Amino acid sequence: MSIRNLKYILIADAVTCTGVFAIGLLAAAPVGALLGLPANIVAVGGWICLAAALLMVVAALQKVPNPALVKLIALGNLGWVAASFAVVATFAVQMTGLGIAVVVAQAFAVLGFAILEWKAVATPRVAAA
Repeated sequence: MSIRNLKYILIADAVTCTGVFAIGLLAAAPVGALLGLPANIVAVGGWICLAAALLMVVAALQKVPNPALVKLIALGNLGWVAASFAVVATFAVQMTGLGIAVVVAQAFAVLGFAILEWKAVATPRVAAA
């Protein structure tokens, strides 16, 4: 995978994290009600995503993203996936069907980012033209 593609993946990941942060900051209560989750869970998820997005932007702005930082980001994404399934396991009784679907779907999307990011630093790089 090229450095350019890795940077695009990191930026896309950061954009999605920023969206989750905005939801957690601006609409935790209504989104929590829609999903059947406590508002504080939605808000905390947003703040976690802000920290992750900042790391992703730092990596994407480097001429060559630091492999250790990208691996840290990928591992953080795997932690998010595990936490997402823990949220479903913990709150399944009170969650709405939409809530379960959204949490599971975003967990798989984040897993996709983690796999792409890890593979990008685990394979030889091709410099962007």
